Amino acid sequence: MNIAIVKLSAMGDIVHAMVVLQYIKKSRPEIEIDWIVEDRFSSILEGNPHIDNILPVNLKSMKKNKKQIFKQISLVKEYRNHHYDLVIDAQGLLKSAIVAKLLGKKRAGFSKGSIREGIASYFYSQKVEIAYDANTIDRNAKVLCEPLDVDISTEMIRNKEAFLFYKEDDILSLLSHEKKNIVFIIGSTWKSRNYPKEKFAEIANALKENILIAWGSDSEKEDAEWIASTSTGVTVLPKSSLNALKAIIGGCDLLIGNDTGPTHMAWGLNIPSVTIFGPTPTNRVYETSINKVINSCSEVNHYKLNKNDFSIQEIEVEQILTIAKELLYA
Repeated sequence: MNIAIVKLSAMGDIVHAMVVLQYIKKSRPEIEIDWIVEDRFSSILEGNPHIDNILPVNLKSMKKNKKQIFKQISLVKEYRNHHYDLVIDAQGLLKSAIVAKLLGKKRAGFSKGSIREGIASYFYSQKVEIAYDANTIDRNAKVLCEPLDVDISTEMIRNKEAFLFYKEDDILSLLSHEKKNIVFIIGSTWKSRNYPKEKFAEIANALKENILIAWGSDSEKEDAEWIASTSTGVTVLPKSSLNALKAIIGGCDLLIGNDTGPTHMAWGLNIPSVTIFGPTPTNRVYETSINKVINSCSEVNHYKLNKNDFSIQEIEVEQILTIAKELLYA
């Protein structure tokens, strides 16, 4: 049986969906799984033994160049030659639903009431019902497993094997053999989701370990360099590939970061982490014995996130330090 999973973006969403692959393959080893993904995120999937083919697209390019529409449609139609028995749209957007339609006749996805862009559900022959404000990982698990008659429980997800893989990378030379290695993820897609750089510096100075700061934009790099200039034992990581990012997170003792894709990699790698939440819901993730969350006092509306909610700035450094020390030294 050949299936195609359409999960185009973003980094954290892809990570949260990947967890079920190990259980699909265990329950249905005869299934071959292809994954259609935006090319800038394709290397997140690389090395996963449960994916047979990673098939990149570049739908984002169509926003800048309308001629790209025809190129991308042609590319997806080429992928259709894999003759899929089932296409599962785990994204739930109109664009992903159109991709699913181009890939095969039998399609599964979220029901109209389970997604923001309800029109997408009209493209599916099988519809999966789950609350829009349910846990993000549970939503991905249900939409991917139900059409395949695969049962997956919360306990199975909590006891998962690490499912992100990477090749050796020069970045690993920055890991210390004398001190604990802690990765900071200081950026995200919105400013209001970012814990203040001043407080990250306080955490670094309090822990006095080998702190490695990842960044993804010029402004994040400036903030990282500021933290390094005001703290001891802090290294700003070089501009890195996704393989290098997976490698450094996979080699660290603890990750502390905002609610964003690289932070969720720690969960996928079974690395201890503290995820800091402000204007986004904490049920985007699973809290485990080694993956902890801390959130501000604001009430979050799943259906209408408030980008002007800067309550994350009010979280006390000591709250994060308490959790970090428990994970590092317990």
